[in-house]
Amino acid sequence: MRKIVSAVIQLGPIQKADSRSSVVERMIALLDAAKKEGATYAVFPELTFTTFFPRWYMEDQVEVDRWFERSMPNAATMPLFERAKEHGMGMYLGYAELTPEGRHFNTSILTDTSSNIIGKYRKIHLPGHAEYDDKRTHQHLEKRYFEPGDLGFPVWRAHGGLMGMALCNDRRWPETYRVMGLQGVEMISLGFNTPSVNSQRSEEGAEDRLFHHRLSCQSGAYQNACWVLASAKAGVEDGHPLIGGSLIVDPNGHIVAESKTEDDEILVHDCDLDQCNFGKTTIFDFARHRRIEHYGLITSRVGAEAP
Repeated sequence: MRKIVSAVIQLGPIQKADSRSSVVERMIALLDAAKKEGATYAVFPELTFTTFFPRWYMEDQVEVDRWFERSMPNAATMPLFERAKEHGMGMYLGYAELTPEGRHFNTSILTDTSSNIIGKYRKIHLPGHAEYDDKRTHQHLEKRYFEPGDLGFPVWRAHGGLMGMALCNDRRWPETYRVMGLQGVEMISLGFNTPSVNSQRSEEGAEDRLFHHRLSCQSGAYQNACWVLASAKAGVEDGHPLIGGSLIVDPNGHIVAESKTEDDEILVHDCDLDQCNFGKTTIFDFARHRRIEHYGLITSRVGAEAP
């Protein structure tokens, strides 16, 4: 058996006025608690260190850039990396990345047990819109503040297995999982910040949003015979609610752990990577069963066109 004792660490709300140092203190306390439960790998949410700032319409680039990290780790976040190294724990976490060239990405990283960054992913499927929309109940401006990711969907040999990453809206797209599945991925970590109400369809509330969230993670895990570890930033941020629903899903698509609150919460599970083997060698043995000669439209066409 190849087991990773994994902790999905959900964060409750982070208010606009909360400092990064206060958030890092919360994260360290949660990391300590996860270590006490035997975890060697921790998954934090998307945009871990700040409120979900794409809900705010901003025209001043200086105001926008205050939410971004110019390096990782940096002075504010270094204590988290030091504590993870002290515990011998690897991490996945998300943040807003401002590159030295001035590019803006919604990013996640993977660290080893010495807190070295060994993998980076930049969110590809950006939801929402780029300009203020007065027809929405609230704004979702990821297309305004971020560029689509430019690193693809890599898979890394780490923590005794094949590890992949995704972020939030990526989980809704089957291509996300399949590209990593074709690299043999055994565990996909993803963080998310999902509003509790659809801004364009008010009758779609938290119950529906949690249903679609679970459906996406479970189908991705099952159809690629891999673990999916999904960590939420949840609760009411400055009057704007986010769903919880942090999950650990096994390679058969079963939810083996799920958060019960919209606050800081930890899910710990002993994830056996060898459980991926059955699915990868039977129904989802890609080498035997895939028929790529019929899949050309997937990469040759963006939008749907009727025959």
